[in-house]
Amino acid sequence: MRRYLVVANQTLGGLSLRDKITASVAEGPSAFHVVVPATKPSDQMVWTEGEAHEIARSRLEAELKWVRSLGAEATGEVGDSRPVLAIEDALIADRFDEIILSTLPLGMSRWLRQDLPARVRRHTGLPVTHVVGDPFPAATSA
Repeated sequence: MRRYLVVANQTLGGLSLRDKITASVAEGPSAFHVVVPATKPSDQMVWTEGEAHEIARSRLEAELKWVRSLGAEATGEVGDSRPVLAIEDALIADRFDEIILSTLPLGMSRWLRQDLPARVRRHTGLPVTHVVGDPFPAATSA
């Protein structure tokens, strides 16, 4: 069984990420562990860590339900607000064959400004598939 670490926040539920997950499931037995870094909400001027965690938890639960509806194994967690640390924590706990990293488009994405896909690839030595997506549909209502 191929094991995927999916790292996303605002793009969870987006078509690009879901297309990649669907294609991975079609390739054979798959298990997904979804990590949602509890990053600062981009649509709020004032926020608390608790609010960021709750938004991430809501997105995580929706994505896990959807992945399981495909017949795949799915687990997940809300991670550190710093995506590299969230990934490191997940890698300590388990082994993965590939990391699927979903970001907002260039210009909107803080993760791309940090060159996160390349940093994760160098830091982990794992294959990293970078998916560019639109914000999570529920992000505006959260």
